[in-house]
Amino acid sequence: MTEIFRIKRGDTSPAIRVALEPATIDLTGATVAFQMRRRRGALVVDSAAVVESPLPPIVRYDWADGDTAHDGPFEAEFRVTFADGTTETFPNTKFISVVIGEDIR
Repeated sequence: MTEIFRIKRGDTSPAIRVALEPATIDLTGATVAFQMRRRRGALVVDSAAVVESPLPPIVRYDWADGDTAHDGPFEAEFRVTFADGTTETFPNTKFISVVIGEDIR
């Protein structure tokens, strides 16, 4: 995935799609949540995401109406709950940078 995911205010496409690392992680039976907040601020999104591929591990979040209602810099991550109940956050050493750009409206 690129270092910065860019989308315009009010858009719901494209989805944010991430290949988790390391590629040996097995998402079989796992559930995933996408979480996004204003940079160092309040939580904006905390919703279920899609496991696109269990191995190699690829996850996706399809934006819902309202998720991109405000422009600016955001931080995001995917929280995985594995089949055995353990959890891990990806990326686990930084955030995914999301920039929601202004639109003409």
